[in-house]
Amino acid sequence: MSRAANNVAPIRWGDIPDWAVSISQALLKALRERDPYTYGHCRRVSTYARLLAQAVGLNEYEQKVTEYSALFHDLGKIGIPDSILLKPGRLTPDEEKIMRLHPVKSAEIVEPLKVLPFFEATLPGILHHHERMDGAGYPNGVMGEQIPLIARVLLIADTFDAMTTTRPYRKGLDREIAYKELRNFAGRQFDPRLVEIFLKAHPTWGTVEEEISELFISSNFKRVA
Repeated sequence: MSRAANNVAPIRWGDIPDWAVSISQALLKALRERDPYTYGHCRRVSTYARLLAQAVGLNEYEQKVTEYSALFHDLGKIGIPDSILLKPGRLTPDEEKIMRLHPVKSAEIVEPLKVLPFFEATLPGILHHHERMDGAGYPNGVMGEQIPLIARVLLIADTFDAMTTTRPYRKGLDREIAYKELRNFAGRQFDPRLVEIFLKAHPTWGTVEEEISELFISSNFKRVA
């Protein structure tokens, strides 16, 4: 993405119409009502992903695309039945197939907004955030550097938050254990270069906020350049 995005003129507030802001707010509110955990997860992942994108050296535009790709990456879970989405135990193979549709559903939800270049730029990260370096991911089994860079960033941020967050049915892992897991699967699941950058940078980030306020959406869009 880097080369192409570097050639994109900075987005100004006037380039993003009010209807796009309103839709973004509505989508995130709908996710919050549907599943508060996933809503908070998306907020935390968006912060991790933006900071990792910054540590990788992506420009401001790419950082913002990464941030919003992360905010929207799990929107498709709105359409996953509670019996699967909220299931405390391991999913059956059939349930897993349904759950694995969520990146596609997330991209489908955002796709109508692709008339705006910024939203179009978020789609690869949203669609491919569960692809793996070894090609064993989903939905398309893309491998290695064929996976969009933003999707590789999102996978690390997404997985780290999932590992370290406490749910009603399990306690979140200690940060050091999560670091070890990222190292163990570097090269197979995760981009090893991005893992090393994350492990070096993450301890300096502090805590992240979970709330996605209307002010966050409106003011953040104004700084989307």
